[in-house]
Amino acid sequence: MSVEQAAGVDGVALEVWIDQALCTGDGICAQYAPEVFELDIDGLAYVKGADEELLQVEGATTPVPLPLLTDVVDSAKECPGECIHVRRVSDKVEVFGPDAE
Repeated sequence: MSVEQAAGVDGVALEVWIDQALCTGDGICAQYAPEVFELDIDGLAYVKGADEELLQVEGATTPVPLPLLTDVVDSAKECPGECIHVRRVSDKVEVFGPDAE
């Protein structure tokens, strides 16, 4: 699926979450999209909430801002731990990440 098919053309809302159990702490996600991802003191990556606070609850999601969609998708594609999941908000179907159809 292309980035445009996922959100750009039809305006589908997307969210992203990280499976910390698989996170290798490489920080590639934070390099691609520091507005969305950050490494914590434990060396693992987390998504950020609207107020820039790290969301450390297991399975926590944050919306993917359309201007950052390509960076978030690149993060999921390049993640060595394959722990970044981007899915549609409406039906929770993963569109980018290790479980994408």
